[in-house]
Amino acid sequence: MATIFKNLSIYNPGDIPSANGYTFGIVVSEWNHEITSALLKGAIETLMKHGVDEDDIIIKYVPGSFELSLGAQLMIEYTEADAVICLGCVIRGETPHFEYICQSVTQGITHVNLEYNTPVVFGLLTTETQEQAQDRAGGKHGNKGVEAAITAIKMAVLQNSMIDEDEDGEEE
Repeated sequence: MATIFKNLSIYNPGDIPSANGYTFGIVVSEWNHEITSALLKGAIETLMKHGVDEDDIIIKYVPGSFELSLGAQLMIEYTEADAVICLGCVIRGETPHFEYICQSVTQGITHVNLEYNTPVVFGLLTTETQEQAQDRAGGKHGNKGVEAAITAIKMAVLQNSMIDEDEDGEEE
């Protein structure tokens, strides 16, 4: 659903499982720092609100959004993250660069999800203007970082429940 019809930061806290005991990696693009730092703040606050200890949040920076996929892969390979959140922002310019970066990041994150069997969450803003990005990084449309953190929690818990069911042969 389009963000203009939904505030990214509004959700029912009762619908979110506890994330206590889980470890989350966050890979953040340095490009468009004003926006990505706001996304990061929203993600961290949301994870902690749902039981994640600050020590269980691993944050790494990559130069730009294109590097988010490899950053996520490295996070999975070198940490014990139960899920990885990728945060970036690409704002359309006058050249086709926007399309190439957005498509590459989308495909890259999808590939890492499937290749490593670890939830990797797409927290990439793809906007036409700086104002649209600000609106989705804590502005009038909420914060995509909050939404990405909630998705990461739900996916990590889902994967853990599937592992438990497989080991036990029944749902816990």
